[in-house]
Amino acid sequence: MSTIRMTMAQALVRYLCNQFTMVDGKKVPLFPGVFAIFGHGNVTCLSEALEAVKDTLPTWRGQNEQSMALAAIGFAKATRRRQIMVATSSIGPGALNMITAAGVAHSNRLPILLLAGDTFVNRRPDPVMQQVEHYNNPTINVNDAFKAVTRYWDRIVHPEQIISSLPQAVATMLDPADCGPAFIALPQDVQELACDYPEVFFAETIHAIPRPRPDQDRLAEAIKLIKNAKRPLVISGGGVRYSGAEEVLGALAIKHGLPVAETIAGKGGLVHNHPAHIGPLGIVGSTSANALAAEADVIIAIGTRLMDFTTGSWTCFKPDAKFVSINAARWDATKHRALAVVGDAKATLEELAPALEGWKVPDAWTAKGKSEFAAWDKMLDGFRKPTNEPVPTYAQVVGVINDKAGDRDLLITAAGGLPGEVMKNWRVKTPHTFDLEFGFSCMGYEISAGWGAAMADPTRTPIVMIGDGTYMMMNSDIYSTVLSGHKMILIVCDNGGYAVINRLQQAKGTPGFNNLIKDSKVKEPFSVNFAQHAASMGALTRHVDSLADLASAMDWAKTTDRTTVISIVSDAFTWTPGDAWWDVGVPSVSSRKSVNEQHATQIEGRKKQRVGV
Repeated sequence: MSTIRMTMAQALVRYLCNQFTMVDGKKVPLFPGVFAIFGHGNVTCLSEALEAVKDTLPTWRGQNEQSMALAAIGFAKATRRRQIMVATSSIGPGALNMITAAGVAHSNRLPILLLAGDTFVNRRPDPVMQQVEHYNNPTINVNDAFKAVTRYWDRIVHPEQIISSLPQAVATMLDPADCGPAFIALPQDVQELACDYPEVFFAETIHAIPRPRPDQDRLAEAIKLIKNAKRPLVISGGGVRYSGAEEVLGALAIKHGLPVAETIAGKGGLVHNHPAHIGPLGIVGSTSANALAAEADVIIAIGTRLMDFTTGSWTCFKPDAKFVSINAARWDATKHRALAVVGDAKATLEELAPALEGWKVPDAWTAKGKSEFAAWDKMLDGFRKPTNEPVPTYAQVVGVINDKAGDRDLLITAAGGLPGEVMKNWRVKTPHTFDLEFGFSCMGYEISAGWGAAMADPTRTPIVMIGDGTYMMMNSDIYSTVLSGHKMILIVCDNGGYAVINRLQQAKGTPGFNNLIKDSKVKEPFSVNFAQHAASMGALTRHVDSLADLASAMDWAKTTDRTTVISIVSDAFTWTPGDAWWDVGVPSVSSRKSVNEQHATQIEGRKKQRVGV
């Protein structure tokens, strides 16, 4: 057997360089790049290996380990899980900074390969700088913390181990059921060791994402249940988009008169004006989708994990409603007494279609979906319409940006008040132009994801919308995009703090406390000049005071040659209605009458919850 002698770090990098996949009929690298901050544990051996292939496997310099890993996740979402970025850090705090990003990827079922430096296997110099010691178990260090937020975890303690570990990590990240972050710890003394690796280990490999087919007996049960339905409702989740099932679903829905509601991850599979689309469902949903969910007798959940924001904490549906859950992951398919059809969304719908020939949803139910959605769409016009109020609402700001966005421009946002406002008010013009990270609701995802998305597809411009709180939490990748030449348009809505959490706090009986800046323990409230701050990082910037100026600034931003930031003061108290009920903990005993009243209301609301597992 022919072998090649190289270090473990060199072999790992060479393996990554020889992995490919097919995207739209074209062979492309499975791992198109690495985000890196070098330090103790990865700056000598791993960086030496990466430097040697910098023209084949580009390395991008990050500003923060969390943000660079979030950029990798934004890249994965923009490519619909078909390509995978790598993020590497030093040991200790550098590694721990990536844990939040690992949680984002794990919650959202997104692939990323995380490579962190590790302490010495031989323990000769222990304790090394940044090593956290466990007195009862010296094998544990900070990298063990990744076990809670990764789908695959390994520590390489012998250079030969990557021969078995790397293919398993790749298989995990490409598996539609197990997809998520893979983590490999790289002890620095093992990185330097040389080994005679089989040449075949580095052979060019073209990977294909598998499409598991459904069990035929389960599919037959599902068909029978669907055909007997009088008021069926489809919930389109993120799995529809990642499977590429949106066209099949859209055609099937039109043919049979099926109303289609969307989840947070599923929004953008169908365009806003698709004939079967009835709007987003749940806590940040529409009155139209929630109205149909309340009456539906059979819910066909496709590619969704059915989180509480989709289900209204399981109050959106009738107690006796039946669920058919089509999902590549058995875990997600079997939730809440659903008839589980485990399989790829596209493959399952293609097998389902012939059996539904001649069947149609009752005309009255299809008409109700269209009527409810038309009424909701008209309401959106009202929410987005400019008024004479001095401070614009989120809905009005979203409306202006949406109108100015190009058909292929990608909208990105995450935590705070904007998720609910864009879910309701953003009208998707072209499939796959909407990225709302709300599986983990991670403040700080947005700007970093914009960098990754711009890198994934240079032919379109990411439009990132954030609040002032998120901007203050993580903004350094504005600088990253200027350095690397990956443009985004960033809209900063300044509403004076954490406004949506203030809304929840006050809605449950507690006066505003420590959320808005004016309600916090500060010497003197003042506003950050976000335009000036972003300009100091090399971005082009404007602060605007009106919706008309915002529209003009958007026109200008589309002509610029680099990341462009626009800031605007927005209303902290006006929100678009349409929400479902949400289960949150409210104190059962309080000196405040308002809190006691809200606790009683919460207990009453729980009586409507669907009992499940």
